[in-house]
Amino acid sequence: MIRERLSRMNNRFKQGLGRRLRFTGRLSRWVGLVLGVAFLLLLLLGWYWSYEPGDRNVVAMAEQYASDNNHELVVGYTTTFTLLEMMKALLDKPGGYLSNDVTPPSLWLDNMPSWEFGVIIQARDLARAMRRDMSRSQSQSTEDPDLARAEPLFHFDHNSWILPSTESEYRRGMGFIEDYMVRLSDPANTQAQFYARADNLNRWLEDVETRLGSLSQRLSASVGQRSVNSNLMLNPDEQSQAPSDLETVVKTSRLQVDNIFYEARGSTWALMHFLKAIEADFGSILDNKNARVSLRQVIRELEGTQHSIFSPIILNGSGFGLLANHSLVMANYISRANAALSDMRELMASG
Repeated sequence: MIRERLSRMNNRFKQGLGRRLRFTGRLSRWVGLVLGVAFLLLLLLGWYWSYEPGDRNVVAMAEQYASDNNHELVVGYTTTFTLLEMMKALLDKPGGYLSNDVTPPSLWLDNMPSWEFGVIIQARDLARAMRRDMSRSQSQSTEDPDLARAEPLFHFDHNSWILPSTESEYRRGMGFIEDYMVRLSDPANTQAQFYARADNLNRWLEDVETRLGSLSQRLSASVGQRSVNSNLMLNPDEQSQAPSDLETVVKTSRLQVDNIFYEARGSTWALMHFLKAIEADFGSILDNKNARVSLRQVIRELEGTQHSIFSPIILNGSGFGLLANHSLVMANYISRANAALSDMRELMASG
């Protein structure tokens, strides 16, 4: 009797345990399926968010915007509009601004944040040039109040998530830039000015040349290079230096190669559009200095940096190796653009 009861209890326990195991197995399969689908969706979303904005006809867009808002298309309007348009592209592209995101999939994306950083660096340089030079008649004149408020906001920490967020500070700066643009287009308002002079343009181009030179060097370091230590150029006692001090070896970490590549790609994308706007606003100066062809050559080289990338990863082969090196290709376009830019600056500085 007792044995029969124990046997029935044992059978019921085994049946209950079997049902629980089957339920747990089905639940695990469903959880695994849901997690797998969610991970796949995040991968697809990350791929979509990593899509870079394309080329834009900023000159035609500025003309259309001025016509739609009854603005007068004065000198400087196109450059100011393009600065706004680049910032809008930065913040309103698919996925929005990703550099300060703390959730998937942007949490593990690094190429697009690097691209964003390249864009904002160029926007900061142009905003500073507009505040410092292009909106002032001379060094002793008063700076424009809207540009004075906007430029520091563009220098806000590019990866601040909250209190305040990077996007909110950048949008505040854009608001001041738009106020300046509206005042600039108003014939009755003489306080907002844009001086399209050769010296103003040349000072900004000097900053651009420095940026491009730095990007070219950082890209070339993807394969490692031994170079003379340029820090010793002004040292009169160079012979006293140890041989190890006279040369340096620079090589980019493999984990940073793609970041530098996309930073350069974002920087050249923004600069390409800025130069197209500059051609519209400084056209008479460029023609007077015979520098329009040089400017177009710079733009042509920068357009080469925006060719489609068909490789799923940024390859880092040696200079003459079996695999390509995307960083060296990018450095080649940037170096040629920088050389054309140097020729252009010489023309702008000549009488």
